[in-house]
Amino acid sequence: MRHFLPYGTPCVTTLRRLAIALMLMLTAGATSAHELFWHPSTFFLTPNTSVRIPLFNGTPLESEAIFAWPRIDDLSVVSPDGRATMDSAKWDTLTDKSTSWLSYPTGKPGTYVVGLSSKLGTARVLEAKDFNQHLVDYGMPDVLAERGKDGSLKSAARYRLNKQAKAIVQVGTVHSDGWATALGYPAELVPLENPYKMKSGATLGFKCLVDGKPVPNQLVVIGGGPTAAQRTPVTARCDQDGVVKVTLDRAGFWYVKFIHMARVNDGKVDYESKWATITFEVR
Repeated sequence: MRHFLPYGTPCVTTLRRLAIALMLMLTAGATSAHELFWHPSTFFLTPNTSVRIPLFNGTPLESEAIFAWPRIDDLSVVSPDGRATMDSAKWDTLTDKSTSWLSYPTGKPGTYVVGLSSKLGTARVLEAKDFNQHLVDYGMPDVLAERGKDGSLKSAARYRLNKQAKAIVQVGTVHSDGWATALGYPAELVPLENPYKMKSGATLGFKCLVDGKPVPNQLVVIGGGPTAAQRTPVTARCDQDGVVKVTLDRAGFWYVKFIHMARVNDGKVDYESKWATITFEVR
């Protein structure tokens, strides 16, 4: 199902209709292909044990391709001993054809953060209709509305992107404060409380950061639950402090994600998008 604005300057009603259609697509489970999600079989790990943590390059539930080491700008683990940068020896893309794996030895008990940030990609060019559809498919209604207002819906677009993925994992039963660490990525989500101190039914806030600064009114997509049938995503907006509230109404795997796209005037691209996901588990 495709939704395009007519060429020319659209009326406000048309923009509103498009925004409504886009929100319906998002809540119906619009594609999130080739986003990055840490998705271990469990987020509760044993201290002083070698673990393998899979990175899904695709959707929250399925990996469609490996993520090659040359594309990684930073791969880090925050433990009670501090932040450690991982090297290529700990990155495995050979075990299968669709999933990449971080091999890591856990240490003392605590709440850990696993983070990955990709290098900035090369410029891509899409014709106007394809770029407009890209904005619909990946949930960027604000950029689409902006293109409608400034009359650029008929224009092709050059854009580049990078992607970030974080996971909060609990090693043993002792809680530590690594969960609050901002990794300094181009885009990231930072919880306001330790997810592993939260019970099902509680509300957990996340700060959305782009280049280290909170992003007011950012559109965020949230999904979670014990089975695939219960993981239909919902959308929410950050408040003026860049905080989005998530009600943890189900046990199981959870993800929070956003894509921030902005115009760039560097002569190389028209837009730059920064993608961020965070995953964790609720018992």
